[in-house]
Parts: sequence; structure tokens; C-alpha cells
Amino acid sequence: MRRPLAALALLLLLAGCSTGTDAVERGTEFQFVSPGGKTEIFYDGADRQQAPPLSGQALMSDGTVSTADYQGKVVVLNLWGAWCPPCRVEAPELEKVFKQRQADGVTVLGIDVRDENRTAPQDFVRDTGLTYPSIYDPPGRSLLAWKGYPRSVVPSTIVLDKQHRVAAVYLRDLLASDLLPVVDRLTAER
Repeated sequence: MRRPLAALALLLLLAGCSTGTDAVERGTEFQFVSPGGKTEIFYDGADRQQAPPLSGQALMSDGTVSTADYQGKVVVLNLWGAWCPPCRVEAPELEKVFKQRQADGVTVLGIDVRDENRTAPQDFVRDTGLTYPSIYDPPGRSLLAWKGYPRSVVPSTIVLDKQHRVAAVYLRDLLASDLLPVVDRLTAER
């Protein structure tokens, strides 16, 4: 008697996992999953899902910054903090990507997290000579709509294509040479 009940329970469990009408199944919304614990994940074609809107208070001014400000552009989103040693190496590399590819329709948008005192990240931006904008978001709330995204991984980078679909995720620090081939491929897409 136990064997048929166990088989029925397994069948119901599998059916529950494979059917439904949620947004992820329909492919309308990005939901992050790191297959096999990978630190570099790439999405192509139908695997690319629309990124949720992202906006927040600008770090260096009184205004707001939003991915909507960059319609039709490739957007490199980078989570960073002035307290983060790998971010200190990575930020100048992101500035290189920004400077070298801005004319081609690429922008970098930083998201400063876990810096409770606004002065430290502002000093970091000035001292490092960063010219790309950043959102000031100590609690990381701007990414709450990004289902499953590990906001605790800093630095990390999300690359959006021109339609603001997620094309790549890096859960590690980067060099310009890591990003340039990806943004070049995305800017060449029609």
C-alpha cells in the first residue's frame, strides 16, 4: 500500500513543479537562478528575460537614476560598496568600459550598497575619477524586484541588452577585458 501512495505523491509533486502559469514559465520576467553555483551566467535568445525596472536616489546629486533613463542602450549594472576591497580594483575597470563604449550605446550604472554614511562612497567616486552614475542604496532595496538575485554578493554585475533583458550575470569582480566582448556583442545586435 505504501509503494502506490509514494508513487502517487511523487507524481503529484512532479506535476506541480512542471505545470503552472506563473510569469517565469511564460518568460515575461527575469528570475535569477545560478545553475550549479556558476559565477558567470549568460543568456541568449529566448533565454533572456525582461529585467524589472530599477531606480533609486543618485549618489552624487539630489536626483534619481533609473534604467529607464537608458532606453535602447546596453546597461552594465554593478553592485559595489566603498567598504569592498575588490570593488576598489573593479571600479576603474568599469570606468574604462564606460569611457570606451559610451559612444556605442553602452552605459554603466553603479548601485552602492551597505554604505550607511553617504560621504564614503562619494569620496570613493571622486578619488577614483568615476564618471558613470550610481544609485545610493545602502539596504539594496532597488533590487527587491529581482527575484532570487543574491544582493549580498558584492561586487556583482548584471548586463542588460538594448531591450533591457538580462544577457549576463557575474557574481565576481571583473576587468574591462571580461566585459568588453560581451558589451560589444550586445551593441552589435539589432
